[in-house]
Amino acid sequence: MIIHRTIFQKLAFSTFLFSMTLSPALAQDTAAVAERLKALFSNQGMEMSWTGISGDASSMVLEGVTVKPAAEKEGLAIGNITLEGISEADGGYLVETVSTEAFSKSEDGATVDVSPFIIHDMTIAAEGSTDPLASMMIYKSAELASLSVKVADKTAFSMENFSVKVTPPADGEAMAFTGSAEKFTGDLSVVEDPKSREVIDALGYQTISGSLGLAGSWQPTDGKMKLSQYDITVDDAGTFGMTFDLSGYTVDFIKSLQDMQKQMAAQPEGADKSAQGMAMLGLMQQLTFNGASIRFEDDSLTNRLLEYFGKQQGMSAKDVANQAKVIVPFGLAQLNNPELTAQAATAVSEYLDDPKSIAISAQPASPVPFAMIMADAMSNPLNLTKTLGVAVKANEN
Repeated sequence: MIIHRTIFQKLAFSTFLFSMTLSPALAQDTAAVAERLKALFSNQGMEMSWTGISGDASSMVLEGVTVKPAAEKEGLAIGNITLEGISEADGGYLVETVSTEAFSKSEDGATVDVSPFIIHDMTIAAEGSTDPLASMMIYKSAELASLSVKVADKTAFSMENFSVKVTPPADGEAMAFTGSAEKFTGDLSVVEDPKSREVIDALGYQTISGSLGLAGSWQPTDGKMKLSQYDITVDDAGTFGMTFDLSGYTVDFIKSLQDMQKQMAAQPEGADKSAQGMAMLGLMQQLTFNGASIRFEDDSLTNRLLEYFGKQQGMSAKDVANQAKVIVPFGLAQLNNPELTAQAATAVSEYLDDPKSIAISAQPASPVPFAMIMADAMSNPLNLTKTLGVAVKANEN
């Protein structure tokens, strides 16, 4: 019996010693993960703080988290952030899931409610990593179930099932990303301006609903950033879409831009920021313009607008359309680009006769440095449409 008690005491004491040696290591690991995450947020221009840390090296909670954009004076308390499935990788960490708590904030008569934001497979690079993407928040997917903005007793805006998927760059390939919001709604009856309310009521858009879709790619080596899709669809109105393609948006450019923003934010109110403004213009000259477009696909909005303006002027919708066909060439003649004027006039005429889609694109024959665009804009703005290869087309797939 004495032998058994002795063995038990030794075992208990050994376990106690083991836990004593292990606990500081786990605490150090959780602190290390938290500090690396804080540094990652800082690289994105966000200051992050917390009131406490709980958990262990594989699963931890940052308690009482507050985030503050560099340009803001006050931070935003977002509650706890939970990190699960943490493992070491190349001196840094891989985190299977990062999730926030549900969030609610009321201010100036409006209340914002946000469901937990969840990030999957996030990489937290090691300190001093030579990986060009080490300063960025890289993850494979993220999702937000719901977001709403309430004014008084009405939901002014809501969004459901927003998600993003990212394919990190590998073997020289560009990073690819897609995103979507399954549904959004808006209650335009909360608009207080009488003139705006008059137009909203006349068009029949007291409430709207729709969806969002986006896709693109980014090549860190040369900074080629391409947004191949950014479509906002409003049911029974139409789809507004845009794309752009530029180069020079490198990791170094992003870091320089963030550093400059921090410097501007650190200056006191009323300080002369002209020097930083000039520096910002200089920084933008590192970019190169490859192309861009704006497109609208109609789903009844155009005819509603024609009928509304017709009633305002005592005319028919067809008369308003014919009037627009006449006005457009005169307005565009000021651009001193006869080819573009003729093309736009034809496109507008085709669109108003049969509203399907109309698109304005800028596709230069070769990439144009932003420095050249700025020079043209200041010295010869009328030449800008030719430099950028601007075109207008209607009812094309």
